[in-house]
Amino acid sequence: MHAYESEFREPLIQGMDKSYTKITDDLVAPVERNSTMWWIATLLTGAGALFFVFCLGWTVWFGIGTWGLNKTVGWAWDITNFVWWIGIGHAGTLISAILLLFRQRYRTGINRAAEAMTIFAVICAGMFPIFHMGRVWDAGFIFPLPNTRGPLWVNFNSPLLWDVFAISTYFSVSLLFWYSGLMPDFGTVRDRAKGKWRKYIYNVLSFGWSGSAKQWQRFESLSLVLAGLSTPLVLSVHTIVSFDFATSVIPGWHTTIFPPYFVAGAIFSGFAMVETLMLISRKLFNLEDYITVGHIESMNKIIVLTGSIVGIAYLTELFIAWYSGFLYEQFAFYNRIFGKYLWAYAAMMSCNVLSPQLYWFKSMRRNLWVTFILSIFVNIGMWFERFVIIVTSLADDYLPSSWAYFSPTWVDIGIYTGSISVFLFLFLLFSRFFPTIAIAEVKAIFRISSEVAKAERAKAEKATHGGFMGFQTVGPLDKDSKGN
Repeated sequence: MHAYESEFREPLIQGMDKSYTKITDDLVAPVERNSTMWWIATLLTGAGALFFVFCLGWTVWFGIGTWGLNKTVGWAWDITNFVWWIGIGHAGTLISAILLLFRQRYRTGINRAAEAMTIFAVICAGMFPIFHMGRVWDAGFIFPLPNTRGPLWVNFNSPLLWDVFAISTYFSVSLLFWYSGLMPDFGTVRDRAKGKWRKYIYNVLSFGWSGSAKQWQRFESLSLVLAGLSTPLVLSVHTIVSFDFATSVIPGWHTTIFPPYFVAGAIFSGFAMVETLMLISRKLFNLEDYITVGHIESMNKIIVLTGSIVGIAYLTELFIAWYSGFLYEQFAFYNRIFGKYLWAYAAMMSCNVLSPQLYWFKSMRRNLWVTFILSIFVNIGMWFERFVIIVTSLADDYLPSSWAYFSPTWVDIGIYTGSISVFLFLFLLFSRFFPTIAIAEVKAIFRISSEVAKAERAKAEKATHGGFMGFQTVGPLDKDSKGN
């Protein structure tokens, strides 16, 4: 098999000491070694997760009156958090599916963690609408189970029911995509395992992976099929979530721009969260050679693109509200910009529209500290976007006597911060027991886009005075290719 890559392209695997065995050693190391920092972080996030469970129990026992909801703001932090978490879960499917179909090699260093992030984000998101119901023991009634309830049936005209179908489908396909990609790496960890039980557990997890040619053929076919199924989900899931608002008649919500605007915002926030997690992981687990500055720069290009789309959507909303001549729509947006929630709108615009514009400069795109800080800013801004859409549209309705200012209670704050702890706790468990970077996929690009490969090609070109415009055929590079 021959592969080609421009010599001007930055290698995605750095280090002149790399070989197939070295790649395995580096990427399996976090699974095989204990880390004091990991234990500290896991204990702290575990404590936060327990507080999350306590706040949910408090809500179930005393009712959702313990939240800051009032007579006009019936949706607040609960649905804000729900939409925010669903948005964060978007980048995993995008990186895994769409970038795989477009053969973007830089996905190999980040796709595994992004897929895991999707699973954990959807788990966090799903809790909020369930507990918003108040009577969580009746949650089963949201599923359309036939012939069990007589005349009682779910409302198929409700976008909230569409959410149930979209998110459950999204979760199922994403989970299958994530787990199927893990099987070859589980086989690698099993073959290196020392203890009997450890070997047995990873053998079960890998479904007895042997690495035969037939298995690899089926694995690659399955990856492409799941990528094809997942790609429409990237567009459909957050589109359907946006219908929760767009199909209503409430000023500030009733607009057709919501589906593409929500999808772009979801990819925007999802990539920012991937960067936050991967920058921490590359430092914590010494993965700098596999999560390179080139990876970060490629993601920052997508962030500045989607951030610009979101900014255009904000301005389009304002224009349409003015151009419509509809008094109540104009008031909703005037209230967002100049009303009592001005601080939230300002935070949204500065974090989502202004801060990503720094990425037009290459020095900013490749600066890791700038990237880390802005990735956090973006997710803060995207949370405020959801808050602005939901709360400012509800707080001041048609009847001025019912206007009220929303203030969160300690239960609201505890559930939100606790959900972040649950997310980080699950991600830490994943990073400790599962390979954070796809070993097999990194090895697949080793002969194409590694520093070693480029050095060997340059050496061969110098020796033969051959080559054409900097492109060379890649040959065998490493004698140690037993798959270790």
